[in-house]
Amino acid sequence: MPKHPHALTAAAAALVLCASPTGCANPSGKVTLRLVAADYEVAAGRSDGTERYWAELVRAYESAHPGVDVEVEIVSWDRIDRQVADMVKAGKAPDMAQIASYAEFAEQGVLYRVDDLLSIPVEANFLPSLAEEGRYRGTQYGMPFTSSTRLLFYNEKAFVQAGIDKPPTTWAELKYAAEKLKSRTGIEYPVAVPLGPEEAQIEAMAWMLGGGGGYTGLNDSYEIDSQKNIDSLNWVKENLVKTGLTGPVPPGRLNRKDAYEAFVRGEVGMVNGHPSLLQPARAAGIRIGKVPMPGKDGESHSAPAVVDWIMAFKNDGHREEIGSFLDFLFSDENVREFAARNNLLPVTVSVTQQMEEDRRHQDLREFLRELPTSVLPPVGKTSWAAVGDSTKRTIGSAMTDEGSPAEALRRIADDAIRAEQARGE
Repeated sequence: MPKHPHALTAAAAALVLCASPTGCANPSGKVTLRLVAADYEVAAGRSDGTERYWAELVRAYESAHPGVDVEVEIVSWDRIDRQVADMVKAGKAPDMAQIASYAEFAEQGVLYRVDDLLSIPVEANFLPSLAEEGRYRGTQYGMPFTSSTRLLFYNEKAFVQAGIDKPPTTWAELKYAAEKLKSRTGIEYPVAVPLGPEEAQIEAMAWMLGGGGGYTGLNDSYEIDSQKNIDSLNWVKENLVKTGLTGPVPPGRLNRKDAYEAFVRGEVGMVNGHPSLLQPARAAGIRIGKVPMPGKDGESHSAPAVVDWIMAFKNDGHREEIGSFLDFLFSDENVREFAARNNLLPVTVSVTQQMEEDRRHQDLREFLRELPTSVLPPVGKTSWAAVGDSTKRTIGSAMTDEGSPAEALRRIADDAIRAEQARGE
């Protein structure tokens, strides 16, 4: 999802002038907090946009807290994790980051504990299962920002045109549907498989789970190059990629955002989708069907879940200001607003209850039902940031003529071993 970062406040220009590793001193005497946040825009020009959300939130916060300025930098998902890691390594960590993993930084001792930041009512309002996933060695450092899981999205109109009577529940049925979509409708991407670097680690996980595998086993140790995972990705390559059912862009070059934009344009028959795809697709007139993701021999027992995290870095003693901003961020109004704008799942008990009862958000109910059985990547492992990054860079090569799933998974598994050895896991 390549997109240039944008600063969102009038004072943003000061960000590039600040060389201090511990933050910026505002000439007016105000405290300036820096936040690096991920871009959630699904289709350019078709949503409220991440920038608008943060701009409005920051404006409201600064109005109520005249002693604090907040600068937000929006970075695309294919770059943000590495950018924040590089900033920390260079001694220039932001005050807050909203990214995919936290454990690596918790291990380094550079994060504030959550209970040192948030008021008790705010801390207690996180969904318990998500708060638990934010713990490192028994202490919570990661604050869940938003969550999602996956369903199979399909274009209902294209299915009717292709004469497909029902959505697939197995991989064989998915292949059959893709073949009909290709031969009878000429749709460009019968089934989109985005294994580009933006979020390949989640797309790959969906197929691994569907074949009974996953990143880890029962004892939480990595089983990346297991035979089940190799077999699952081999099936995708032999049955979908080599048969021309995945579209004109090779899976390793197709990012999730590109696949979703193609779905919005009516060019995709099926794609593993998260709820934020609903609004732009419907706005474009796409009739969407959605069902649990198919598995190798039947409906997949588990779909991948994603939780994105906010964490706060111990830079310059601005703990109180950071805590104040985070309390504001996790108010019902702001949590509900972000979830509603992006059709993502809320992370707090109160907003989850509100949205479950609100008919305007009935589309989320299927995802909320799916979430309890969904599986998160091993975000609590300090090695996961490195392993996830390796997967983003490597797994797409499995689908090329020169590469193989076994080779790609073994390279990722080797990276996992090295990352664990470096961190003593």
